[in-house]
Amino acid sequence: MTNRPIKQFQSGAMQGAIWLNGKEKEGEKIEYKTASLRRSWKEKETGQWRNEILNLKKSDIPRALVILNKLQEELLLTKAGEDNE
Repeated sequence: MTNRPIKQFQSGAMQGAIWLNGKEKEGEKIEYKTASLRRSWKEKETGQWRNEILNLKKSDIPRALVILNKLQEELLLTKAGEDNE
């Protein structure tokens, strides 16, 4: 197995990748896929590139999508400066 993604997607500063992983279980080699999300940005002060990476198992993706949809809904439906308390 290589340390390179088997598939990549990008939109602006966000990148998604699918990785092929492996492990041994009961003497048998098992392959499985995981995903990662990466956001890159360049620091204004230093000019250095930074990355945030979130690694996800297949079962994490539906939960992440639900949370992201709720966040998007809240941000789009709430007026700027409005407090929900």
